Amino acid sequence: MAVFTFEDQTTSPVAPATLYKALVKDADNIVPKAVDSFKSVEIVEGNGGPGTIKKISFLEDGETKFVLHKIEEIDEANLGYSYSIVGGAALPETAEKITIDSKLSDGPNGGSVVKLSIKYHSKGDAPPNEDELKTGKAKSDALFKVIEAYLLANA
Repeated sequence: MAVFTFEDQTTSPVAPATLYKALVKDADNIVPKAVDSFKSVEIVEGNGGPGTIKKISFLEDGETKFVLHKIEEIDEANLGYSYSIVGGAALPETAEKITIDSKLSDGPNGGSVVKLSIKYHSKGDAPPNEDELKTGKAKSDALFKVIEAYLLANA
């Protein structure tokens, strides 16, 4: 297995503590409200802490699909969160798992800076497919913007 690492960063007008709470602590309730295509979030293993696996069901192209999301680490004091996509529709055939490490910090005008480190754990040594990476990033960015808009509209 090879691991390919990608770094990304974005900013948000939402304060770090508020954004962290929405993305980590309240995500199971907020995401289905903010994103029409998300149907449910259920814990299939664990108690909500590290090691917990969640099944996130959503509608895509008229079909109900799911993704398995495993919580790796929660660092509330430093606004850090790590999770892995370990199964379902969002995991490409060539990947064992995809781990996303996020860290929020103070940004301009009371907003946030969100730093991401994405680790693509491939099956074998083949690099990830560029089109799959672009599609995954676009979906992730769109989800982030919808949650951000939801928070701003409900502040």
